[in-house]
Amino acid sequence: MSASKSPLRLGTRASPLARWQAGWVADQLAAQGVAVELVPITTQGDVHTGPLGQIGGQGLFTKELQRALLEGQIDLAVHSLKDLPTAAVPGLVLAAVPARESTADCLLCRQAESLDALPQGARVGTGSLRRKAQLLHHRPDLVIEEIRGNVDTRLRKLEQGQYDAIVLAEAGLRRLGLAERITQVLPRAIMLPAVGQGALGLETRADDAATQQAVKPLDDRATRAAVLAERALLAALRAGCLAPVAALAELQQDQLVLTAAVLSPDGRQKLSAEAHVTCSDPLPQAALDSLACRLGEEVAQRLLSQGAQQLIELAHRPASG
Repeated sequence: MSASKSPLRLGTRASPLARWQAGWVADQLAAQGVAVELVPITTQGDVHTGPLGQIGGQGLFTKELQRALLEGQIDLAVHSLKDLPTAAVPGLVLAAVPARESTADCLLCRQAESLDALPQGARVGTGSLRRKAQLLHHRPDLVIEEIRGNVDTRLRKLEQGQYDAIVLAEAGLRRLGLAERITQVLPRAIMLPAVGQGALGLETRADDAATQQAVKPLDDRATRAAVLAERALLAALRAGCLAPVAALAELQQDQLVLTAAVLSPDGRQKLSAEAHVTCSDPLPQAALDSLACRLGEEVAQRLLSQGAQQLIELAHRPASG
């Protein structure tokens, strides 16, 4: 199908943030002269409201979009890369990774002015084991409680007093025009992001050269290298996207630097590792991608040598009681 002759069918979840992301991609493509039709797709993550680990976890927000792609219902899917499992799906390719938004996590409080200003035993809402473990590592006294729902739902629960604070991604808040709700952008020394946080992934069928060519101008070299390093780390750890694994790769001048951590679910243990590769210009994208993946694997091996596997296994055990 030629993307230039017929509208490119772009699949999107129904949440406000997913619609914003799809709309942004559609606008970028329209600026390139590519007509786009948005196709709403409902995923399991949108339908079910229990804790992520209990309702299917990995791929919860992506499988239906990928199925629609493979069945030819849509030509392009937009994912939050932190939701996209690292295992490749035969017949699909990650065709473009646009420039990344903020990778940071934010604290939104009802009254306190910062994480350290929260009272002893304050209730903090998050649905992420990665966030929970890092919060408890910094403040073991906090009571971390499960929270689900889209951004508006979580903000309402905070305002109703169900929590003293909640943690959300800065990128999502900025994309939704809610930056003024942020109490504190959490420093990375306290809260490293999720793999792929703040980045979008544009997925197409592997044999759809026309759509791949249409989205190619949206691909950002530095962001692609960074997220490939992070995703290679996660794949090598075999942790899945719900484990307490945090990572951030950044292209700093001619070096790609990857910092990562694995924590125990209770936050008491924290393993950290960092490495870099030199990637001087002019380096072809394929060579940079390969370097990025090797960097991710190297940092994963450093964490595994410290005992990361045991911490990941702890996170995968069913909760007792």
